[in-house]
Amino acid sequence: MLNAPWIQRLRELPWLAILTIAALGGFGIVILYSAAGGHFAPWAIIHSIRFGVLMTAMLIISQVNARLWLRHAYWFYAVVLVALVAVEIFGQMGGGSQRWLDLGFIRLQPSEFMKLAIILALARYYHNLPRPFIGTLNALWPPLVLIGLPAALVMLQPDLGTALSIVFGGVVMMFLSGVSIWLFVGGGVALVAALPVAWSMLHDYQRKRVLIFMDPESDPLGAGYHITQSKIAIGSGGITGKGFLQGTQSHLDYLPELHTDFIFATMAEEWGLAGGLFILIGFGILLGWAISVALTSRAMFSRLAAMGLAATLFFYLAINMMMVMGLAPVVGIPLPLISYGGSAMMTVMILLGIVMSIARQRDADLLDRGNG
Repeated sequence: MLNAPWIQRLRELPWLAILTIAALGGFGIVILYSAAGGHFAPWAIIHSIRFGVLMTAMLIISQVNARLWLRHAYWFYAVVLVALVAVEIFGQMGGGSQRWLDLGFIRLQPSEFMKLAIILALARYYHNLPRPFIGTLNALWPPLVLIGLPAALVMLQPDLGTALSIVFGGVVMMFLSGVSIWLFVGGGVALVAALPVAWSMLHDYQRKRVLIFMDPESDPLGAGYHITQSKIAIGSGGITGKGFLQGTQSHLDYLPELHTDFIFATMAEEWGLAGGLFILIGFGILLGWAISVALTSRAMFSRLAAMGLAATLFFYLAINMMMVMGLAPVVGIPLPLISYGGSAMMTVMILLGIVMSIARQRDADLLDRGNG
């Protein structure tokens, strides 16, 4: 009985990572309960249901054969790319942006899933590419197209934060695959030279965000209001915070988007540095686990996919925290597992499920060159 297949499957699960995910998601429920003034409605109850359903989905995904991610990586990318085109035609408006597809039973943000699709597609591409050809011109343009198409479509929505996340994930994959560092240096120089053109293409509100990032005090009651209130909330929390349900910035409606983009500031006011360290340690465990999966995997696809997905999770975490502390412009990146929002949580849970799937078969060679 002790050697039954389902017992063996349970033993293979990364329980430290699973318990860490549960702790972070549970902390998110507590923060959302407080953000609503001590009520489960409207955010905490929905967040709880989503978290339970997606936690189950993550465990199911963890049992998927890693070869399926390899074989269907391009199809996944193609479906999400078509969905991004559909957003431009049929997408639903919200908050001044056209980012969502309303399927009746669910409202999806396809750009979130592209963060995963670009990682899997490029992992598949470099898995099949002979190493001597990685740095050649013929080998460089396909990944650049794979990155550029969805990034451009997402910018049209407009959604600068998600577009940057897609580009970041793609560039990390190219770097990890062995593309010469000098090509990145040259690309960086070209990017700096193109900044005036990029600036002219930004929307007015995006330019304001950059200018306010450089000088928040220039418009403290206008464009700089969000970041100013966020800093006040974080600073007033001190070491241990004001206490559960005792936050004033959030409960008196000074802090905008307190349940989504600025949820870290909501937490920091009541839980202080201690709460922030809890979140950082939790995500540190998850990132360390994902990186270890990448480093111990035999197949190129598994190594690249696990490391790329870890980089994507890091981007979520780093940009959100830097944003609420005034260290980066406000770009609308949620805090994984904690912020309220279905598409972002679904993306992160799928991400973690894929890494678990890879971890189960890290010793497999995945020799599927040319298939799919």
